Amino acid sequence: MKKNDHKWLLIGLATIVIIIFLALLIWDFMPEIKLLLHYNPHNRALLIKLIRAHGIKDMLFLIIVIALLNAIPGASNSVICIFTGLCYGPVVGFLINWLANILGNCSTYVLINRLNFSKRFKENQILDRLMHHEHPLLGLTLGYMVPVIPSIMVNYSCTQLKIKTSQFLLMVAVGMLPTSFLYAFGGDAIMKGSFKRIVMAVMFVVVLICLRQLIVHHRQENKSEQGN
Repeated sequence: MKKNDHKWLLIGLATIVIIIFLALLIWDFMPEIKLLLHYNPHNRALLIKLIRAHGIKDMLFLIIVIALLNAIPGASNSVICIFTGLCYGPVVGFLINWLANILGNCSTYVLINRLNFSKRFKENQILDRLMHHEHPLLGLTLGYMVPVIPSIMVNYSCTQLKIKTSQFLLMVAVGMLPTSFLYAFGGDAIMKGSFKRIVMAVMFVVVLICLRQLIVHHRQENKSEQGN
């Protein structure tokens, strides 16, 4: 079987598993969904109580879905991560998001050498910046932190640069901290109706993106000065 066939087979299997576990989550959360569809301020306390009553089984379902969405190229798990914060609060929600995102990236890292990537993917500007960063470990860690950078590109860069497993695990763990907490914090803010917290969460995303752009801009300026 060709590497490209492996890629689509794995994506297909992951998609089927995601659909199954999403269906199970919808089934478990059906009472809350019905309350949300007929939401009013009077049933808010009951809604919070029902949502926060979900236990380990649904935590495992969420971990599986978030990890698989993280591993699939082009997929986004942000909505599910926010939902996790909404259900379990900022602390437990963060731990679920963090663990799931680490597992998702580790799965991709292990499988990436068995997959085939297009010429367009390999010539992507973001990938080029990750591969040629002046400080590779810092650049890759920041790559995991910034939500707009596909994790598949960061994982691919790690394999191509032959990053040690211990360094990879540390980068993923540190890199996944901010967004995992951000989504959990944002979900909890939505549940509590805290506009201030929601604004803070959005500002945090903007700061991460700006930080990444400043580092890239600084590196490009250094290259220009060295060329002159």
